[in-house]
This record gives sequence, C-alpha cells and structure tokens, in this order.
Amino acid sequence: MATRAKRVGEERLIKKYPNRRLYDTQTSTYVTLSDIKGLVMANEVFKVLDAKTDEDLTRNILLQIILEEEAGGAPVFSSQMLSQIIRFYGNSMQGLMGNYLEKTMQSFVDIHNKVSDQSKGMGSTGPDAWSQLLSLQNPLMQNLMGTYMDQSKDLFVKMQEQMQGSQGLFNNFPFTPPAKSAEKE
Repeated sequence: MATRAKRVGEERLIKKYPNRRLYDTQTSTYVTLSDIKGLVMANEVFKVLDAKTDEDLTRNILLQIILEEEAGGAPVFSSQMLSQIIRFYGNSMQGLMGNYLEKTMQSFVDIHNKVSDQSKGMGSTGPDAWSQLLSLQNPLMQNLMGTYMDQSKDLFVKMQEQMQGSQGLFNNFPFTPPAKSAEKE
C-alpha cells in the first residue's frame, strides 16, 4: 500500500483493535508500544483511538509506556512520589495539581533545552555531552535545580494561600439577597 502524505500539523491516527494491536493509519502498518514511544521522542502529534468505539485511548497508551519504562530500569518516580500523586485523586486540589505538574514539567524541559543549546556551543552533543556537562557543573546544576524547586514550592504555597483567601472574597460585595415573599410564609 502507498503511504499517505502527511500534512503539516496533521494529527497522526493510531487505531487500537480488540486484539490489542495498534495500527498506524498513516503508514498502514501495525505498531508496538516501542514505536509509539518513538513518536513521542520525535515530538510527533498523534492520537490513539479505539477502533470500535472511537474512544480516545492516548493517555492509556502513554501510561503503559511510562509503566514499561519505570519497570525497565532506573525509575523516574519514587514510591513516595507516586503515593502522593494518588492522594490527590478525588481531592479538590486534583485539577490544580495536574496543572502544577504540567507547568513544572514544562519548566524542566525549558531548562533542559537551554543546557542542550549551551552544550552545542561547546562542541558537544547527545547524551555524552550531558554527562560531561553535569560532571563538570554538578554543584552548579544541583544549586540551579534546588533554587528552581524552592521557587516552585513557594509558588505552590502562595497559590494555596490565595485560594484559601478567596473563599471569603464574595463576602464583601454589596449584594442584597432577594426578600422572601409573604406568599410562601
């Protein structure tokens, strides 16, 4: 079969069939979780849909990839961190926590990109460049990340304080509740 040309900005569609196989509609081939991870690493925009119901399964597939990566060696998440994340489910702060983690991750990616750009200027690229840079500047990086985490924690505490303070926000508005009608008494 001929491969369809990909339009700029087009979302790649992966269909998941009842036999649990994943089918890439762009390349007309079956793919694995490893292939999907490759799409993520290449910053490809994609969506995974259930072939029968059209239910969006993208998050489920991404979580499966994270689970495999966590089980495969050096995990990113500690048991304590995972427990803390689980405690936020069903909590009134759940939405705020997701937003906070997303912004924190984006900040970390921005730092990573800046350091990568700086290492290219030094003539090094790739994972070896990161190892060299971190070994040379380990105390500096630890200080940078420590400062970033302190600022992040302070921001989160301020957001909590503002939310707690906003609970009484509407008490000072000049609002008079409607008078009860005499007919209901």
